[in-house]
Amino acid sequence: MSTEDGDRSRRPKEVITDQNNKKIHEMILNGSKLKLNEIADILKIPTERVHHIIHEYSDMRKLRAKWMTRELNFDQKQRRVDNSEQCLKMIKRNTRVVASICDNG
Repeated sequence: MSTEDGDRSRRPKEVITDQNNKKIHEMILNGSKLKLNEIADILKIPTERVHHIIHEYSDMRKLRAKWMTRELNFDQKQRRVDNSEQCLKMIKRNTRVVASICDNG
């Protein structure tokens, strides 16, 4: 009986790559109801690594069966600013309607 390690083929393939990070992020944005094991099956990487990439590199979390970013990205923030500005313009144009809504509330 020997206590020495046998020959090993090579180091295991690294799965946390920029390419996998980008693919996972795109998959979640395109289908936010995907499950970890579905993503792992598609990319042929362990489910545990998919979980790690999503939480550590994409900064996302699961909310009501959908993957959500923890913070708004620049495009989402800009969309909210644009929508708010449009609402303010509508309010300024229709002050009577807004006043009647506020008075009835």
